[in-house]
Amino acid sequence: MEKKLFKRQEVVDHGVLQKMKPGEIEKNWLQEFYKTVQEHQPAFIALHLQEFGGKNYQGNMGSAETFIRTLIQSEEMSPYDWVRAFIDNDFMQPDRFTALGSVYFIHSSLRTVQIYDFKDKNFISLSGQTICMGSLEDCHIVHKERFPQDFWPGFAWTRKGFMRTRWLVHNRMFDLVNLHLFHDASNLVSSDCSPSVYSSNRRRALTYVLTRLQDGCNVPFFLFGDFNFRLNLKSLIQAQGWSPSFTGEKSKQTVLYEQDGEVQLLMKCKRFEYQDVKIFQDDSEHMLLRFDHEPIPFLNELNEVQISFPPTYPFSENVTEPAEFMGTRCPAWCDRVLMSHSGRALIQKVKEGEDCVKYQRIGGDVCMGDHKPVYLYFEMETPLELPDN
Repeated sequence: MEKKLFKRQEVVDHGVLQKMKPGEIEKNWLQEFYKTVQEHQPAFIALHLQEFGGKNYQGNMGSAETFIRTLIQSEEMSPYDWVRAFIDNDFMQPDRFTALGSVYFIHSSLRTVQIYDFKDKNFISLSGQTICMGSLEDCHIVHKERFPQDFWPGFAWTRKGFMRTRWLVHNRMFDLVNLHLFHDASNLVSSDCSPSVYSSNRRRALTYVLTRLQDGCNVPFFLFGDFNFRLNLKSLIQAQGWSPSFTGEKSKQTVLYEQDGEVQLLMKCKRFEYQDVKIFQDDSEHMLLRFDHEPIPFLNELNEVQISFPPTYPFSENVTEPAEFMGTRCPAWCDRVLMSHSGRALIQKVKEGEDCVKYQRIGGDVCMGDHKPVYLYFEMETPLELPDN
């Protein structure tokens, strides 16, 4: 059996480092990652990173590169003697820079693995450890694109985009796509209409990605990264029956939502503060999932394992409050693993009567930045016959 583990997490943010002891966020991240690998012991690991270098990428890029090398060369990852890493870290090319990083670990027990050359249109064999850094324009075994700026007229320049690799494991071919979609810049704008303008932008960008993946091969694919999917804020607020009151000019407005004379929610452009609101409590994620509308338009093309974990964003960056949500945005499942229906068909759902698919959030009790990583673990049945080479 081949075991797969798909996982994503944003690399260290500069703001986090200022509030924690040097190296503590990296230590937490690595410990949680190693713990997850040890628990499942996959033969193939795909690790997708977004915002490589953090918001202050010019100053942090060197540290982020060191972090990747430390991960790859660690004792914990030594059983994975084949490694391919693709790091888009050339911020001197702003029209191409995506700050995406994709790292793949292949266990020593798995030898029938090849990676696709998109220029020569053929699969090539692997050996050793290779880290490809820079703009990646000359690296033909990875396909990388930054979204066109006209996707978001009126918005500032963005690093968002996607990065794709194609793999052949025995005779199973599939694409792995690292994705980072546009975020919500203002709670006030998010709650103006349903769906929000930000949701519409993300839908357009994801449609663009799905179109770019259609290269005539009809290859099963897995999309995992920071989709930045947010809850339908307007619908959520309306469903609570809260009465709003407004103060200040539109751009600096404060909105108070009340019920029975008590303030339930205070919302500003970058503030989302609530107290004792049942729907936002830790054990009520099924209530919030009712407003997770953004995947719905893609259900004809995409699939997702049932979510059974709390939202992944936005968490406090205070080391003493690792499980507390930050009072900036409405909690949401930004970090996901979606797949084509043909990709879902590759997943062995039951083994010896037990569910062998795990879709979980990690790092719930440690500070790992404002996002919590998620992973999808599954087993893929080895074909009885291998193709002739």
